[in-house]
Parts: sequence; structure tokens; C-alpha cells
Amino acid sequence: MAEIFNDSADIAALEAIQNFEGKYPKQLWLLFLSEMWERFAFYGMRGMLTIFMVERLLLSERDANLKYGAIQAFIYTMAFVGGFFADKILGFRKSIFWGGILMIIGSFTLAFSPEHLYYIGICFTIVGTGFFKPNISTMVGNLYKKGDPRRDAGFGLFYSGINIGALLGGWLCIKMANDYHSWNLAFSLAGIGMTIGLGIFIFTKKTLGPIGFSPLAKKIPTAKLRMYDIMVYVGSLLVIPFILLLVQNTRYTDVFMYTVGPLTLLYIIYEMLKYNRIERRKLIAALIFIAFSIFFWAFFEQAGGSLSLFARYNLNHKVLGLTMDPNEINNSSNSFFVICLSPVIGLLWLWLSKRKIEPNTVIKFGLGFLFVSLAFYVFYYTRFFANANGITSLNVFTLAYLVITFGELCLSPIGLSLMTKLAPQPLHGMMMGLWFLASAYGQYAAGIFGASMSTSNPKAPLMEKLIAYTDGYKQLAIYALIAGVLLIIISPLLKKLMHEVH
Repeated sequence: MAEIFNDSADIAALEAIQNFEGKYPKQLWLLFLSEMWERFAFYGMRGMLTIFMVERLLLSERDANLKYGAIQAFIYTMAFVGGFFADKILGFRKSIFWGGILMIIGSFTLAFSPEHLYYIGICFTIVGTGFFKPNISTMVGNLYKKGDPRRDAGFGLFYSGINIGALLGGWLCIKMANDYHSWNLAFSLAGIGMTIGLGIFIFTKKTLGPIGFSPLAKKIPTAKLRMYDIMVYVGSLLVIPFILLLVQNTRYTDVFMYTVGPLTLLYIIYEMLKYNRIERRKLIAALIFIAFSIFFWAFFEQAGGSLSLFARYNLNHKVLGLTMDPNEINNSSNSFFVICLSPVIGLLWLWLSKRKIEPNTVIKFGLGFLFVSLAFYVFYYTRFFANANGITSLNVFTLAYLVITFGELCLSPIGLSLMTKLAPQPLHGMMMGLWFLASAYGQYAAGIFGASMSTSNPKAPLMEKLIAYTDGYKQLAIYALIAGVLLIIISPLLKKLMHEVH
């Protein structure tokens, strides 16, 4: 949290929120609903990007994978920027509102003319998501006192909200594009979802007390603060043409990604020097988790790239005897499994905890990679169920998503919570943004992996495409296995760096 509350009224209001009774604060449910609709918009659009670029913009599968990786990378890079400006100037409330407005503009721009305004609409969405996404997650953390054992349960519920939105958006948007042959309507649904989410957040602000106000609100005159706010708003609009250039020319994306990461790391090291030895050790632990998360998302985010194209062209339409579009399964099955399995996994951790055998956070991270490795082996094994035309089993494909969901549930929900536990209070927003910046590098790598799997011949037979993609999935399975084993090996060192954080 960026704010340091000195005003007695602010302190009292914050304590009233954090001293809630029961398992969840009431504000969490409103933030849950707001994020649910934002994720409806985000995942609805994510599921359409690669297919739209191949089928309507007529890009090769290789170029579509690279552009998908670039788009997703810039979304998460902007999340770091959004977290930075929330911490330093805007505060979380104004950041979320501004991000929501830009996302709505982007979605309806796409809906108006998908083919002609595709990249412009995408760029508004990129900047908007960067201001919205990291800061609403940080506000969830601010509902809890330091050390409150209910924090993880709160992030678990919040994570369920994300996945309910992802399930609905991922299914409905692609269904509109497929069944009604209307990309305009599909992109409109994303805009409608975002509008609902922003409306809920505007109502939520009334219940948040001092949480989310600008850190400068009581330090500088109102007129000066308003000028700073306007500078951020104008600057975020001016960066859109720059992002447009980078997204349209992925060779420039490479230069950007090779530059921004090292510079960001240097800045974080500079910030770390301001803190004592224990806080620095915790930040080092956070950076190690962040580094591993890059690899996790590089594997996991094949969902919107190579797996989207694999589902489009290489799968049959039968799952458990039901006829379903494979891309509806690709876009929504992971979220469906998360919603179903989250309570089960939560009860499992509690059962193990009572018997004092619950794995620690580091081991859970390692298990996450091992499940992802197993999932990509299952994706690889779809080749053995293919017919002579290169069409393979949707059942086996769906099974792989079930396995990968176990991996996600071991890693992603606790990742958000860890950033707020390991980072000093003034760096909460920035470290949450850095978590998403790591996702940017994961998305970037996902695009490169996906492009390397695709065949160079756009008219290649489906069997050739099947072999190329499944060979790639086998390689990813090996990489994930190595990462999981390494994490488990270094877990004692990481536990020492984390001190009292579990």
C-alpha cells in the first residue's frame, strides 16, 4: 500500500475495515465482482486474438503467435507502470477508474471496426489493463492487517472471481464469433463486461475508507496534485502510438523487452537499498519467485496462442459424448476447473496443515511446475489419438487442462498474496506490478515458443501441424520438469530468506 496513514480519522476508518468479523471483509465481495467483470472482458478478448489475426487479418500462425506474445507482454508491462504511478501519484482508486475507461474505449473501438481498428483498440486495452489490473489486487491486500491469517483465503476468493469472469468471457465471446459470425458483437461483449465492472467499482469506493487515495493527497496542494494526475493521464495517452508501433513491428518488441527488464531490476535494487537486512532478504525471495513465474507463464500462456490454433484446427468436437467447439473448451475449461477445484485444494491444504504436513510455499511453487510438466506431456500424447487427417481427441486435450489447473492452483493464487507479504508497505503496488511485469516476460516468451512450434508453410497438412505443435509441447514439458525440481531443491534457502513468511 502506498499510503502512510497519519490522520487519526484515516487510521480509525482503516482499522474498522481491517477488524472485520468472519472470514471475509464485505469490501472484498465488491472488489470480487468488479474484477470478475474486468476479467470477463480481458479473457473474452484474449481467447479471440490469435484466431482473429489468422482468419481475418490473414497473418501466418507464426506471426500471429509473435504478435499475441507482444500484445500480452505489453499488457503486463503496463501493469508495472500502472502499479508505479498508483504508488507514487494517483493512488489505487484513480488508477483503476482511468484504466477501466481506457479498456472500455479499446473494446468498443474493436467492436466498431475489428479489421481496420484492431491495433488501435488493442493499444487502448493494453494501457487500460495496466492501470486496472495490479491496483485492484493490491487493494485486496490492504483490507487485511499485516499477519492476518485470513489473507490467503481472501485472495483465494478473489481468484475465484477472476476465474468466473474468465469462464464466462472466454466462452461467450468466442461463441458469438463462431455461432453468429460476428466479431463486432464478440468485442462488444468485452466492452459491456468492462462497463459493468467499472460501475461496480465506482459503487465500491464508498466502502473503502482511506484505502486507495493518492499518497500525495495530504502532502501537496490540491491544485498541484490535480496537475500531476493530468500529467499521468496525458502521458498514458501519448504512449499509445509508441505501443502501436511496437505491437505492429515485433522486432521492435524484442529491443524493448531486452531493455525494460534490466532497467526495472536496477530500479528495484535501488529501492531495496533503502531497507534493512531482513526486508532486503524478503525482497530477494520475492524476486526469485518472480523469476520462476516468468517460466510458468511462458508455458501456461500457450492457451491464448499455440493451443488456441491447435484447438481451432486439430481437434474433434466431442467431449464426454457432447458436441462442443474446441475453442470454447480451450478458452473456458481452465477457469471451470479452477472454480470447481479451488475449494477442494483449499480443504486439502487445511487437512494437511492440521497434520503438520502441509507443503510450504516454495514446495507448492515447485509442485505447480511439476503439474504443468505433466499437462504438457498429455498435450503431447494427443498425437497418439489422431486420425489420418491430423484431427485428435478433444477429451485428451481437456484432460490436459484439468492437470494444468492443479499446477495453476499451486502457484498463482499464493503469488499475489506473497507479493504483499514479502514487500515492505510502501512497495506493495510496485512489487505487485513487478509480479505482472514478470508475466509480461512470460507472455513474450510464450509467443516465441508458440511461433517456434508453428510450421513455416501456412498450407501445411493438419498432420504436419499436429506433429510440429506436439513436439513443442513435449519440449515445454521437459523445461517445466527441470524448473519444478530446481525449486524444490533450493526450497531450504528460500525459506531462510522469507523469515516468518510462509
